Amino acid sequence: MTKKSDLNTRLFVLDTNVLMHDPMSLFHFAEHDVYLPMVVLEELDRWKKGSTEIARNVRQTARLLDKLMVEATHDQIEHGLSFNLLPNLAVKTPPTGSLFFQTESIVPSPLPSGMPGNNPDNSILAITIALQKKHPDRQVTLVSKDINLRIKASILGTHTEDYFNDRVLQDISMLHRGIHKLTADFWDTHGKDVNSWQESGRTFYRVTGPLVATWFINDGIYLEDNPPFEAIVRQIEGDTAVVEVITEFRHTKHAVWGITARNIEQNFALNALMDPAVDLVTLIGSAGSGKTLLSLAAGLTQVLEKNIYREIIMTRVTVPVGEDIGFLPGTEEDKMTPWMGALLDNLEVLHTVHHDTMDWEREAAEDLLRNRIKIRSLNFMRGRTFLNKYIIIDEAQNLTPKQIKTLITRAGPGTKIVCLGDIGQIDTPYLTETNCGLTYIVDRFKSWSHSAHITLVRGERSRLADFATEVL
Repeated sequence: MTKKSDLNTRLFVLDTNVLMHDPMSLFHFAEHDVYLPMVVLEELDRWKKGSTEIARNVRQTARLLDKLMVEATHDQIEHGLSFNLLPNLAVKTPPTGSLFFQTESIVPSPLPSGMPGNNPDNSILAITIALQKKHPDRQVTLVSKDINLRIKASILGTHTEDYFNDRVLQDISMLHRGIHKLTADFWDTHGKDVNSWQESGRTFYRVTGPLVATWFINDGIYLEDNPPFEAIVRQIEGDTAVVEVITEFRHTKHAVWGITARNIEQNFALNALMDPAVDLVTLIGSAGSGKTLLSLAAGLTQVLEKNIYREIIMTRVTVPVGEDIGFLPGTEEDKMTPWMGALLDNLEVLHTVHHDTMDWEREAAEDLLRNRIKIRSLNFMRGRTFLNKYIIIDEAQNLTPKQIKTLITRAGPGTKIVCLGDIGQIDTPYLTETNCGLTYIVDRFKSWSHSAHITLVRGERSRLADFATEVL
């Protein structure tokens, strides 16, 4: 690396896991320079085979590097490759820095004697320290998704950072909740020019005031009054909104496949799930909040009773909580069945609630339900198009933004997608609350008029489960 760069720009050394996580990370450092140690290229080569998401990302990284170097001379590589060599990059701010590769060995190792340099992470750390010594007037930063490597770098006095560009939000508290609790003076501040009317058995209100600016279409709003006021936002124009009084699914006469809402959040969730005009519903909630049960109940009603959709398709990412159980024999559905315990448990609840009949009739009904519910693996979703299907994506917090984009774009005409998850239970490496696929889809779709999001805050599984959630 012999280029004399602007001292005001930084030099970022990328760990392998950053490129595995986001191949486009090379182009997200604006005016700053990027440095790739040779050990990173070696690690990428070891991970390029297979059909996993990591392998696909590694291959994409290799193709991008190849395009950058296809006409570059050795002298250009030595002095840094300009990112302008790829003019059609799909990035908001085209980078103006340069890409450098390790062209000389680091001898002797600047690491303490207890840290062997043949370890890939330690080799990357050694190169970062050597670069800082070589360029004392520039800030050299090691960028890694590996917390342990960042800890070791900090101990040795090396500046290090996580990769932040993949974050959807800076703080998870900023995530859209989908429900707004109105203040007690709501009608005083927003009801001066209120209009109300009925249309097709529905009651609508037109309200005007400052709170409208914080709402999105299909958001739920409620006022704890006597009687309570609960409505869904249907239109927004400036500081004026049209809201529709919701269907009361807490009442048994409006039960969905025998299930009634137990709290206000579940009530809003069922309104969104049962609305055919809403193509995408996202539900975030802790264990026992009713995400899967409500989604299945709404799906069965719209598939078997209302004939809106042809069948239910359920899928999830197969990330084990404990040790991997290894190879599973059988068909695609057989292999996915062990991962679908939540589906089978909730089907048992729904069947018990909806059918109080003799044993042979229950068995026949169970067979009917299973025939209209298909279990599919994420591995076979690419290239497919689903027509008139009700798709449930469970454990969506374990999906990357790229994976969830692949699933959402499979939807054809007449298809509804429901994404479920708990962002407090993420099992996929390098995913957090702020960069997981579920957070990504909630934030990106919050302003679309055909999507709805509800955050379920109360557990309704049992008093034992509720107490365990609080104290454990």
